[in-house]
Amino acid sequence: MNLKKDERTCLFIDGSSLYSTSRSLGFDVDYKKLLDFFASKTHVIRAYYYAAILDTEDYSPLKPLTDWLSYNGYFLVTKPAREFTDATGKRRVKGNMEIEIAVDMMEMAPHIDHAILFTGDSDFRRVVEAVQRQGTRVSVVSSMRSSPPLIGDDLRRQADNFLELATLGANFTRRQTETPTRTRTAPPPVRHPADQLSEPEEEDPLT
Repeated sequence: MNLKKDERTCLFIDGSSLYSTSRSLGFDVDYKKLLDFFASKTHVIRAYYYAAILDTEDYSPLKPLTDWLSYNGYFLVTKPAREFTDATGKRRVKGNMEIEIAVDMMEMAPHIDHAILFTGDSDFRRVVEAVQRQGTRVSVVSSMRSSPPLIGDDLRRQADNFLELATLGANFTRRQTETPTRTRTAPPPVRHPADQLSEPEEEDPLT
């Protein structure tokens, strides 16, 4: 896995991408275990979690998770997701966080040795390259074992390391059929806005 204990490391988690990838592999992510795992392997100075939140009149399905993350070691970056009806009359949701992630990666690059990016979107290839030019190593977490693969070839080739979530996830995920033991310190299960909509809009990670 090539993590070094003395490296100043920052995690950049595209919440929607990690959710989609873990679900395609049959996992639920335990965010407490995720942070504990990386903190045990390297010097994590910051962990960002990015989420576009679909605001409704009464309740956002991501709120329990984002509230927990903000009080348990994560730097939460959110913006409103946009819900709309397409030309066929289907309800869709849109709200990617590419700009927010790219800005934070560029700002943090001079202060860290290693950036770990949780996404498979090849649109990040250029920002990964720019961060590497500043002397920062970049690892990407996604999956080649999902069907279809959720990591773009351009991004995988650009990264210094590719971390396969199907293998890595054994340290911080649980099978969707498992019922977790809930404690006050355990994060709530993710309920993504896309689960509430019929045929939500999904972006192709290979473009």
